[in-house]
Amino acid sequence: MKRVADILMSFALILSCLPLAFFLSFMVLFFMGWPILFRQIRPGLRGKPFALLKFRTMIYSGGNSDTDAQRLTLLGRGLRKTSLDELPQLWNVLVGEMSLIGPRPLLMEYLPLYTSEQARRMEVRPGITGWAQVHGRNAISWEEKFRLDVWYVDNRSFLLDMKILLMTAWQVVARRDISAPGHATAPRFLGSASKPNANHE
Repeated sequence: MKRVADILMSFALILSCLPLAFFLSFMVLFFMGWPILFRQIRPGLRGKPFALLKFRTMIYSGGNSDTDAQRLTLLGRGLRKTSLDELPQLWNVLVGEMSLIGPRPLLMEYLPLYTSEQARRMEVRPGITGWAQVHGRNAISWEEKFRLDVWYVDNRSFLLDMKILLMTAWQVVARRDISAPGHATAPRFLGSASKPNANHE
């Protein structure tokens, strides 16, 4: 039932958002150049790699030591505040690599850093939004995010997914918890016993 809902809803959203997607593609191309999309390999269901899609929000550093905050453009900041940079992930949902609702797909390099309990977040398809995103997103600790992700895995249901969608809509309107203090998005995860110190797109 969840997969059928993902297919129907993502297809409907892709069709309805096509004019907006074309406009945003033009804006990214005009202000940041090619490529329009940010692609990165992320772990999906049971850790299977897939190419996550986003609209670009940063300029490339060209080998310089610029931080993510320095590379984040004004357009990119606006895309993130409205979550419109996530729009291309509807394609990831349509083809079965993601779900509308689920734990966010993180970096491949984090896989060996998870505890066995934290790794349970990959028992379901990753989502565009999820239980952790509507309870703090980038403003909470990694440990709290993983705890919320695993709680979703154990308690997922159609009604819970509808609740998360409604909470996500409110969070987007309120533009809350977009980034952690002092970071462009969130600090890099270095393991539960380590201190975070970096960012990623």
